[in-house]
Amino acid sequence: MAEANTDQVPVTVLTGYLGAGKTTLLNRILSENHGRKYAVVINEFGELGVDNDLVVDADEEVFEMNNGCVCCTVRGDLIRILGGLMKRRGRFDGIIIETTGLANPAPVAQTFFVDEAVRANTRLDAIVTVADAKNLPQRLEDSLEAADQLAFADVIVLNKTDLVTAEELEGVEARIRAINRFAVIHRTQRASVPIAEVLDRHGFDLQRVLSEHPDFLTDDAHEHNDDIASMSFEIDRPIDPEKFNVWIGTLLQTKGQDILRTKGILAYANENRRFAFQAVHMMADGDFIGPWKEGDPRRSRIVFIGRGLNRPQLRRGFESCIAG
Repeated sequence: MAEANTDQVPVTVLTGYLGAGKTTLLNRILSENHGRKYAVVINEFGELGVDNDLVVDADEEVFEMNNGCVCCTVRGDLIRILGGLMKRRGRFDGIIIETTGLANPAPVAQTFFVDEAVRANTRLDAIVTVADAKNLPQRLEDSLEAADQLAFADVIVLNKTDLVTAEELEGVEARIRAINRFAVIHRTQRASVPIAEVLDRHGFDLQRVLSEHPDFLTDDAHEHNDDIASMSFEIDRPIDPEKFNVWIGTLLQTKGQDILRTKGILAYANENRRFAFQAVHMMADGDFIGPWKEGDPRRSRIVFIGRGLNRPQLRRGFESCIAG
């Protein structure tokens, strides 16, 4: 990911299964006296661009709430809505997109990869998933969407912890960690988590994440009964950018439907800057994020979160990108 652009508006995607507490968290954000204004996009149907006639005209439908937040309800093209909001960007400090409880957050996240205007004007800050500690185990058994919402998350609000025993809570968190061991988990009741822990998190800023959690991309894997796994690999030799682009491009085109998230920090040959790569399914993005620190080992690290991942195949593919 590129270095932070102060002109870009941060966007938080708020997701979670039906009844988990998304609306409770959203209402807290909109009502607390935090001194910031947020535009809120509510994706009621979970589908983007299916009915352009129902796209709300932001000029007429955006309105100020009593605490200064700007809200609009969306039933259509998210890109157009974001474009409309950019025309009044001085009226808010950030954007929150709330998905329907039955939605996979991937289509929303992909918006920030596929549209140049969206990429130029907004910054996907983090995917925040609200999970119901009491009902999550059952949801993981009967809903692939519930697992996807966890797998895509940068921050997980594990809500309704007062409805389970300490032992049950540990079990639920273990299930979450089996799907996504990289997200930050907050245990809450009534979604009572400090707002600063869910907004402006730079969840997609790998440079910051690695500085705070050096083992973020350590080589480990956890299997889940939905066949979701987290796998990461490390190489201590320079990477050939052309080889990497060919490999990752082919991999995402052929297996991207099953690869939910990809993140990596790469050490390119004859390059003093670190390259941050990320993808949502088949949609990929990347840029240089600054120089390697003097004395730090120049290792390339990449992590995949997805279904049916083939560890030996991914390792061989990554190692085939070594320069030389």
